Amino acid sequence: MITELGHFALILAALVAIVQATVPLIGAHKGWDNWMAVGPPAATAQFFLTAFSFSALTHAFVTSDFSLRLVVMNSHSLKPMLYKVTGVWGNHEGSMLLWVLILSLFGACAGWFGGNLPPSLKARVLSVQALIGVAFFGFILFTSNPFLRMALPPMDGQDLNPLLQDPGLAFHPPFLYLGYVGLSLTFSFAVAALIEGRVDAAWGGWVRPWTLAAWVFLTVGIALGSWWAYYELGWGGYWFWDPVENASFMPWLLAAALLHSAIVVEKRESLKAWTILLAILAFGFSLIGTFIVRSGVLTSVHAFANDPERGVFILIILAVFTGGALTLYAARAGVMQSRGVFGLVSRESALVVNNILLAVSCFVVFVGTLWPLVAELIFGRKLSVGAPFFDAAFTPFMVAIAVILPIGAMLPWKRARLDRVMRQLMPVAVLACAVAGLIWAMQSDRGMLAPVGIALGVWLALGSLVDLWSRCGRGAIAARLGRLTRLPRADYGKAVAHLGLGVTFIGIAAMTAWEQEDIRVAQVGETFSVGVYDITLAEVHREEGPNYFTTKAEMRVTRNGRDVAVLHPEKRVYPVAKMPTTEAAIDNGVFRDLYLVIGDPQANGGWAVRTYIKPFANWVWSGAILMGLGGLLSLSDRRYRVAAGAAKRGGAGPAQVAAE
Repeated sequence: MITELGHFALILAALVAIVQATVPLIGAHKGWDNWMAVGPPAATAQFFLTAFSFSALTHAFVTSDFSLRLVVMNSHSLKPMLYKVTGVWGNHEGSMLLWVLILSLFGACAGWFGGNLPPSLKARVLSVQALIGVAFFGFILFTSNPFLRMALPPMDGQDLNPLLQDPGLAFHPPFLYLGYVGLSLTFSFAVAALIEGRVDAAWGGWVRPWTLAAWVFLTVGIALGSWWAYYELGWGGYWFWDPVENASFMPWLLAAALLHSAIVVEKRESLKAWTILLAILAFGFSLIGTFIVRSGVLTSVHAFANDPERGVFILIILAVFTGGALTLYAARAGVMQSRGVFGLVSRESALVVNNILLAVSCFVVFVGTLWPLVAELIFGRKLSVGAPFFDAAFTPFMVAIAVILPIGAMLPWKRARLDRVMRQLMPVAVLACAVAGLIWAMQSDRGMLAPVGIALGVWLALGSLVDLWSRCGRGAIAARLGRLTRLPRADYGKAVAHLGLGVTFIGIAAMTAWEQEDIRVAQVGETFSVGVYDITLAEVHREEGPNYFTTKAEMRVTRNGRDVAVLHPEKRVYPVAKMPTTEAAIDNGVFRDLYLVIGDPQANGGWAVRTYIKPFANWVWSGAILMGLGGLLSLSDRRYRVAAGAAKRGGAGPAQVAAE
């Protein structure tokens, strides 16, 4: 009964989305207030109906309702409860339901928290958001219905992909979708502004919080996926330039560019056309990512579906929304003329350079991801584009961004003098160069990756702190410290995010350049050395888990005779799915991870053992956490709340706050 109600709620949500997509849009065009007022309650109803539908599907997984085809294909009665829940979105149909749930959530949030928006713009935003919903509700109901029944329900299910039975995968997809789908609202703001024929500073202020929220969620989602790949796949890497990884990384790059570009629109009423274009492209690349994951055109360890017919449906959605928005963009070019004038050396110019570098780096990733498909379709050749291409083509743009970022963040608006900023940053530049020289002198035959990468990380991290300190004015240290505590949270958020980027740079450079790897066959009781550590394979035994069998090793690690850790790497086999997984054992540290993997038994009675020493590994994800925290700090800035309240009382908006 609950399943049927969930299916019925999904159909009702689709019908409500149709009403929301048409009635407020007509009302905004005609100036009918009562029609425009339909938008917020319709968005709320759509969200709660979709939430009920998603809850009904979750109930089916939790109770192991094997009359439902999706539960049979992706669950098992012996599976732990956490993975029964995550099985809801660990498949194509359920993940698409989560997709539309988040889409409707953002639409509802625009209705709930959009009190500072002009009624006509708010109505158009909600209508465009609902139009996207109509397309995806249709996609689910006609091609990917999660509520299909089995004519003859089996006694048990086929289990979830064992690689997805992991706590990291419990949170990675929802955060990633919150970022992916969150960009739909910035797209809706862009299209609504084009329809209305008005793009101004107030629009920039309204779109920034939604862009920032989507970027924060994407940052956290990508970091969780990277962390999962690091410890779960047993390869010891944090990023593999996999097509699905790239599918989330491209919108992240464009969202970062959009976030910085919207600042220029809000503060200076410049870069309007470019900002609108970025808002369209950022969501367009989210749709491209959805297509890559679900069409089967590119293979990946964590693709959801391999159905070309579904891929065609998504391709049509991509063409209609992105193509339609770009057509409207071309038709409305005249309303996006910039008012602000700025010099060659200014914060505006630095942000333009930042945007160009981020956009071009996204294009590089896009070409590398899709080139194998293009080569096969046009030239009939099977090609593989891997890490060497991406490392060579992508890295220079990231280096350029790292060099420019601290300088651009401290430049004044409109006109600036570069020498004044460089005088403040000179101690940081000297320290970064000294760090590079020290690392170069200490290492032997390791190349320039670590010296350059760590120096850039130091430059970014300390540059962000100098930027924050420079905002405290001049005078005695006590007075400046007092002003430091009164700075807006957005200033702290920017500094923390840039600091996090620097920490990530340090982690990536050190981990890539200084990693040590050892692969060998070890006998039980044998001790071997890797780097400064002595490792003993003390024992290997077999155990039984809730829905798997495991071969578990006990490995003791010492250094100079002192105990460091006792680790238990595993090799699991899931009998229902008939699939093995590798469970690495990791001794985490601030400055290094010790990473152990047990492999298959060998003919001579030994065991294959892989050992990695990974310097500064946790700095990669710590930096991502800091970037997300910086975004949250900026979102909590009181100026957003003041702007909303002022708009409700007297019509003042973010543009007025920016002028203050």
